[in-house]
Amino acid sequence: VYWLARMVEGGEDPKFIARRLLILASEDIGNANPTALVIANNCFQAVQAVGYPECEIILSQTVTYLASSPKSNAAYKAIKEAKKLVKETGDLPVPLPIRNAPTGLMKDLDYGKGYRYAHDYDNNFIEQEFLPNEIKGKLLYNPGKNAREEELRKRLKSFWKDKYGY
Repeated sequence: VYWLARMVEGGEDPKFIARRLLILASEDIGNANPTALVIANNCFQAVQAVGYPECEIILSQTVTYLASSPKSNAAYKAIKEAKKLVKETGDLPVPLPIRNAPTGLMKDLDYGKGYRYAHDYDNNFIEQEFLPNEIKGKLLYNPGKNAREEELRKRLKSFWKDKYGY
């Protein structure tokens, strides 16, 4: 909150501060506390609606909430890893079972063949491959070491067993 006060007293645009809080909520807190992004987004909207000087109270509430939240950069690392993989592997084809088949020709070419609709199965999950064969089984999201993401890790392990090493 000290650095918030420094920015406010230095004349920084409150909307700029609120935008930075949105980024912080996703980049540095992420799935350790997904509500942080919701609060930061509400802060941004409220700052626009209320304006200065009253918005500093909203900014302070958000800053103290975000500072007190558990932290994780696992989602940030996941997109960086996925982008690196795309650069390394290029334009790999979408597996046929997960391709949409809006035309007869596409159905004849086996688009969508073998797709299993997760909502038709227990826990709305069915083990099926969504990545191209060249990179199947590649772990991209590795939940962080915090209570919320440990729950996600347990859930993913119960679904995928040993496939991704959760």
